[in-house]
Amino acid sequence: MTSIFYSAFASLSPGAIAGIVGAVTLIVGVLAGLFGYRLYSQNKVGLAKREAERIVEEAKLEAKDIRKDGLIEAKEQLQKMRSEFDKETHDRRAELQRSENRIVQKEAALDKKEETLDRKQAELEQANKQVEATKAKLKEIEDELSLSQEKMERELERVSQLTKEEAAAQLKAGLLESVKRDSALEAKEIEAQAKEQAEKKAKNIISLAIQRCAADHAADSTVSVVALPSDEMKGRIIGRVGRNIRALESATGVDVIIDDTPDVVTLSSFDPVRREIARITLEKLVADGRIHPARIEEMVDKVKKEVDQSIKEAGEEAVFDAGVHGLHPELVRLLGRLRYRTSYGQNVLKHSLEVAFLAAIMASELGVDAKLAKRAGLLHDIGKAIDHETEGTHIQIGVDIAKKYKESPAVINAIAAHHGDCEPQTVEAVLIQAADAISGARPGARRESLENYVKRIEKLETLANSFDGVEQSYAIQAGREIRVIVKPEKVNDAGTVFLAKEIANKYESELEYPGQIKVSVIREVRSVDYAK
Repeated sequence: MTSIFYSAFASLSPGAIAGIVGAVTLIVGVLAGLFGYRLYSQNKVGLAKREAERIVEEAKLEAKDIRKDGLIEAKEQLQKMRSEFDKETHDRRAELQRSENRIVQKEAALDKKEETLDRKQAELEQANKQVEATKAKLKEIEDELSLSQEKMERELERVSQLTKEEAAAQLKAGLLESVKRDSALEAKEIEAQAKEQAEKKAKNIISLAIQRCAADHAADSTVSVVALPSDEMKGRIIGRVGRNIRALESATGVDVIIDDTPDVVTLSSFDPVRREIARITLEKLVADGRIHPARIEEMVDKVKKEVDQSIKEAGEEAVFDAGVHGLHPELVRLLGRLRYRTSYGQNVLKHSLEVAFLAAIMASELGVDAKLAKRAGLLHDIGKAIDHETEGTHIQIGVDIAKKYKESPAVINAIAAHHGDCEPQTVEAVLIQAADAISGARPGARRESLENYVKRIEKLETLANSFDGVEQSYAIQAGREIRVIVKPEKVNDAGTVFLAKEIANKYESELEYPGQIKVSVIREVRSVDYAK
């Protein structure tokens, strides 16, 4: 067999042998690779099995640890919950115990109150029985008194020969007259004591305020007069066919009066600011010597700016002197305008400063708001700054101005009430009234025309003579006192008290006057006989 194989192999060509050898080699290589791969796969599977077994073992160990930790944590949580439950149970038991104790106490208190109420109810019933018995006795006594009163009234009517109504009327009239007389005397005595104490205190406060207030007593004139170097200047002021004087009057709004008075020209206007502008303008034109319409208009414009600046400075100076802060700039300017305003010859700006100082001093003495009193005193006549340009009284104009620039209600009320047009709502408003009267009534403060003075005196006497029982009245002390002579047969002593009060009230309601008016009612009885 082998020889056959070798003989066959030997009979093959070299190429065929080489092919066979290659095929055999390939087969051997494939078999060797398959064997190697099988060995490698077996090793890999073994390693994977061992790794899997290791992972499973570690997982078992970790699961055992986790189970153990979970059991421990569960036990701790259970213990914690048990402790909280025990604590909450203990607290609730304690609260229940306290509630039970309170309920027991309340029940005990209620039982005690119920016993007290029962006892008081019994006492009240006993008292009601006693009251009923007393009422019955009182009814019997009232019946007896009624019978006795009827018998007494019948007896009195028989004795006095008057009916019950007539006797009551006589008794009522007698009692009314007696009470009226006694009340008048007592009222007079009380009023005298009150006046004495009030006057003493008021005089002390007012004298102290006047003493501490050093105001200027000089009064300004209401007409402006410009001095001229010579009468020849009057012709230059008039100008050709009066063109200069017409230009001056048109530019300033004042009346230029040129009369026979030597070396003077009079300026007349209701507006004091315009009059001041005209006065300064004319003085400068006279000093300059160049007087013609164009020059007049130029000078008037220049002087208006100067006067506006002086008005502002005057207002600021007044506010600074008074120590009042926070005023609106327009109010300061209006205060400056008061520098050129006069009232009965008294400079209104100086009067306002004086009122502010007087009111502040009196407020300090009385312990009220001195700053408010000073502010209201400074602004009380602010309406006079534009009363020539605006319709209405200076009081109403002043109230409107104060409201416009957001002044306080207390200041507005003080302005409205300083002449008694409305009721003062604060002590400071009353002090403004008093300070205004003091400033205007002091000697030399104001001037009054003879005609107005006579009219005021006649009005005082006429109002006093209008009362029943007045025989004659006399106004004395420049109208600051009225003495009334009454008819003794019509007015008794007690009636003089009421008559004086009525006359004073009528003066307050119908007249305007500075200061106060003293009313003295005089009753005189003379009995005359002759020995023959």
